Amino acid sequence: MNEYFEFLTTELIPGFKEGLWTSIVVIVPSALLGALIGIVAGVLRVYGPRPVQRITEAYVSLFRGTPLIVQVFFWYFALPYIKFGEWSLVLDPIEAAVLSFSLCSGAYQSEYIRSGLGSIKRGQIRAALALGMTLSQAVRNIVLPQAFRRALPGCGNEIIYLIKYSSLASIITVNELTGMANTIAKNSWRNIEVFCTLGMYYLALVTIATWMLRLLEDALAVPGFERHKS
Repeated sequence: MNEYFEFLTTELIPGFKEGLWTSIVVIVPSALLGALIGIVAGVLRVYGPRPVQRITEAYVSLFRGTPLIVQVFFWYFALPYIKFGEWSLVLDPIEAAVLSFSLCSGAYQSEYIRSGLGSIKRGQIRAALALGMTLSQAVRNIVLPQAFRRALPGCGNEIIYLIKYSSLASIITVNELTGMANTIAKNSWRNIEVFCTLGMYYLALVTIATWMLRLLEDALAVPGFERHKS
């Protein structure tokens, strides 16, 4: 036990400290961009013009229907080979990871937003239009806030998944938590200690995110319509 604690304090904690910061750099922008993409795509799928609806449906089908690891490989390894004349786009590993996770998360979150929008009665739109609002004003000010509250548990669940599948960034040389764990394990051959500790770090991240999402749900709750607690 003493040997483990020495290993923990001298190698695991310093290594995981660096990896944790890199994980946060990947997770936070991906979660924010994914939520933004999900809201925009969800609204366009319900209220956009027919051609826009088809484009957003194709986007959702593509990113929900292909493995995330393939998407990560595409943005990092394949994108530089797509030429635009003499110009090509080369992303560094963190940029490729954030782009991959944002687009994939946004596709899933758009489903929750679309479902939330569909649960709002159309009479509210007609009433807003009768009061002189435009359709975009009615959606933005009346329908979307209600739909977002209903979609928040599902969107929050997708953010929890994002924390866990952010570990895929290690396959394109991002030294986040999993990447650092792999390096330490290869150098020390102490796989049990390394990966059990890694699991505890992810559990802590998920626990903190769950707590923050519940605070957000409570902050957005409408009096009289709060979540029932047993």
